[in-house]
Amino acid sequence: MVSSAHSGLTVRPSARLVPWLRAWRTGLVPYDAVVDAVTEELGAGDIEHVVADLPGSWHPVPLGEASTLFARTHPDDIRLVLPVPGDPRGLPVKGPFTGAALTTGEAVIAGSSGLVPEITEHVSGSGDRWESVTWRVYPMGDIAAGHQPTPGEAEAELSEALHTATGRLVALDVARWRPELGVALSQLRRSEHGMDLPPGYDQRARRLYARAGVLERVLAIAETDAPGGAVNAHEAAERDAALRPLATACRQALMAACNARVG
Repeated sequence: MVSSAHSGLTVRPSARLVPWLRAWRTGLVPYDAVVDAVTEELGAGDIEHVVADLPGSWHPVPLGEASTLFARTHPDDIRLVLPVPGDPRGLPVKGPFTGAALTTGEAVIAGSSGLVPEITEHVSGSGDRWESVTWRVYPMGDIAAGHQPTPGEAEAELSEALHTATGRLVALDVARWRPELGVALSQLRRSEHGMDLPPGYDQRARRLYARAGVLERVLAIAETDAPGGAVNAHEAAERDAALRPLATACRQALMAACNARVG
């Protein structure tokens, strides 16, 4: 199993599933559109998604056959959570779901159920690689209290964090360590990222979602040590200190965009 933040997937699975489920429960898209949006991985074809531990089922079922799990859930009760140790906002106070969500770094809350994606990398005998996603279902407990920023608040915090982090990364010459970082950063200036929210979301949520999605990829590149030992321990520590506030702002932005009101 691999972490979704560092897998080959271009967007966290939970950040795909939540907005499309909310649009479906609002009546704006059919459930088939949810499945298509979640399973189609940009540039990589379809990714298999199955749901395990579905109530009433003894075996994992394809995502397309799991609509009963969400069919009676109000759109506002379907939410994205991106927890990290020390910041479990949006999760139950304790329990197996909370532990799994903290380990994976992402989860979906759907009414009285919680879903955590487990990403598995497969390698064929000829060396071909691909990934599959298993959504494991957990019963929910009481949710921990905590302020959830609005899209407007999250956008302002992300812009400030990005400005500060970019200045520090330039000073550290991180682009010299990781030349591909410059390419990723240039995508932030373009509006076509291949990532979009379903019908029903306003333009601020769409802008925030696209920007945070690109930043997730930038962060994954920037926090990786350069090949050949081109970065020393001090430089790595300075880089991590520069990226930490940006990573927090990026998580909050994705949650705010996905959990914004639909309609």
